[in-house]
Amino acid sequence: MKKFRLLLLTALFAPAAFAQSPRIAIIPEPVSLTTKPGQFILPKSISIEAPANAELKTTTAFLQKMLSTATGYNVSISNTSAAAAVRLQLNKTSNPTLGTEGYQINVSSNGAVLKANTPVGLFYAAQTLIQLLPPQIESVEKQSNVQWSLPFVDITDYPRFGWRGLMFDVARHFFTKEEVKHFIDDMVRYKYNLLHLHLADDEGWRIQINSLPKLTEVGAWNVKKEGYFGTFSPPTPDEPRTYGGFYTQDDIREIVQYAKERFVNVLPEIDMPAHCLAAIASYPELSCTEGADKYRVRSGEQIMDWSHGAPPIAMVDNVLCPANEKVYEFADKVMTELATLFPFEYIHVGGDEAPHNFWEKDPQIKTLMNREGLKTMDAVQGYFERRLEKIVASKGKKMIGWDEVLDAGVSKSTAIMSWRGVKNGIEAAKQGHDVVMTPTTYAYLDYMQADPVIESRIYASLRLNKTYEFDPVSEGVDAARIKGGQGNLWTEQVYNYRQVQYMLWPRAFALAEDFWSPKNKKNWDDFFARTEQHFARYNEAEKKYAPSVYDPIFTVTRGADSTVRIALETEVKGLDIYYSFDNSFPDRFYPKYTAPLTPPKDAAQLKVVTYRGKQQVGRINVMAAEEWKRRAGLKK
Repeated sequence: MKKFRLLLLTALFAPAAFAQSPRIAIIPEPVSLTTKPGQFILPKSISIEAPANAELKTTTAFLQKMLSTATGYNVSISNTSAAAAVRLQLNKTSNPTLGTEGYQINVSSNGAVLKANTPVGLFYAAQTLIQLLPPQIESVEKQSNVQWSLPFVDITDYPRFGWRGLMFDVARHFFTKEEVKHFIDDMVRYKYNLLHLHLADDEGWRIQINSLPKLTEVGAWNVKKEGYFGTFSPPTPDEPRTYGGFYTQDDIREIVQYAKERFVNVLPEIDMPAHCLAAIASYPELSCTEGADKYRVRSGEQIMDWSHGAPPIAMVDNVLCPANEKVYEFADKVMTELATLFPFEYIHVGGDEAPHNFWEKDPQIKTLMNREGLKTMDAVQGYFERRLEKIVASKGKKMIGWDEVLDAGVSKSTAIMSWRGVKNGIEAAKQGHDVVMTPTTYAYLDYMQADPVIESRIYASLRLNKTYEFDPVSEGVDAARIKGGQGNLWTEQVYNYRQVQYMLWPRAFALAEDFWSPKNKKNWDDFFARTEQHFARYNEAEKKYAPSVYDPIFTVTRGADSTVRIALETEVKGLDIYYSFDNSFPDRFYPKYTAPLTPPKDAAQLKVVTYRGKQQVGRINVMAAEEWKRRAGLKK
């Protein structure tokens, strides 16, 4: 891996023409950036001047750490300093252009001056300032032979959208309190301000609810499985249910405070009425189905049949029973405790992918339908959602849900997260709902980033350039109703935090720019040039990211004579593809791809690799003969 990183670093900085300058590579792209000749050399004793404001402590601590660790320099903080290298200033008169989160940076021979109307603006200014320094500033060890300098620039910057979110699914696999903090640290570097925590699902209940202790005593634990989620063998009774975990209420308070200090709101999600197997395993009376006391928290075995599309057919009833008053008592207890733990104005209630097949044969549901005049199962779910909305409102909160809740007749105070494309978000906005756009087509960060021959297999792909095309405001929609956008990281196939980073970055770079930067400044070639410089930063920080953007795109077709044709292309410009069919590992001295390939009759595999000039940038991708035949629709 270290050799690959060295090759990649060499490749990144050889063609300086790719970047807007050899050094300036800010993500997300600022509203305005003007360069001037010259640079400010950091003194070996750096003074940071900042107002005595409690909300600035995180910002000054961040700058102190970043400016001292890799440089080895002494960095001090003071309220006044005649020789300050970095000055943080709160505007005495608010600058209306900057708003709440905007900032200005001026770097000259006198040092760097950061200005904003608010502490959050200065926090984002600090993130940008660090990106002006060489990539080695990200190192966790002292670096030698680096000129620590800032280019002379004037920057004015502010966000396009107020809601710039990332969803972290901690239910499918549990991630520790410290890992959630790492997630927050990673996201704020790119000016995200909303952390959506998916806290409960079929695979685990992750938050302590004092009035319902079994949710964590039982619901937080399953059998550890590794492989491809959804294909695991059902656990046997003797397999230990010791895999998982949960956050105590003190943990949640600590996470919320940590986020607040970094100007991040935390949105809790408890998905209802479906995705509730962990809750039902803890309290079987929440189910309509007889025998629910035999249910166990899912460990990744198949429990849904998706072959007929959505909603799925449940093999195990993972849905709460809308006809049971105990369900609403349960929801009330959960929402009461969530409301005290999370100060954010919204609580997310899910509402997606509810199978109806168990409801359809339940006599309690039939009684409910007759009593309430409900004609369909969708109407039954609508009844549940409207009652849940009242419970949430009674706690002084507003409800937000996946776009399925739009069909439930909820009030306009409920916000909609549009995940099934953008069409439901457009419709929700037309009906007067606030909307967060988070469509699978652009924003699902659990999807594969390259071809399945090299990526961890999941049911769909989403490449970096597609993510960069995302615009939360679709044509014909009322822009005032679009609160912003969000990327979602579901973790069925994500087992550890290094893989979390791999799945997020660089696609979360693209989303950060989709949500922050002016639409008219977006440019793919320029963005990717800057992304490569941030790869160098991640190498220095030893953070993981996906190099999938360098891997080729395969298109397999079959001719009239059943001949297989394999076309290859690259996501970024300037790359050459080399290949082999002889089972050896290609490099740039192998045949260069120029036209679609026809595999030799007895070939067992195609191996391909990408280069930029003399430097390998892509990984070796291997497509077996069985795979190209399958894609071409041929029998093996």
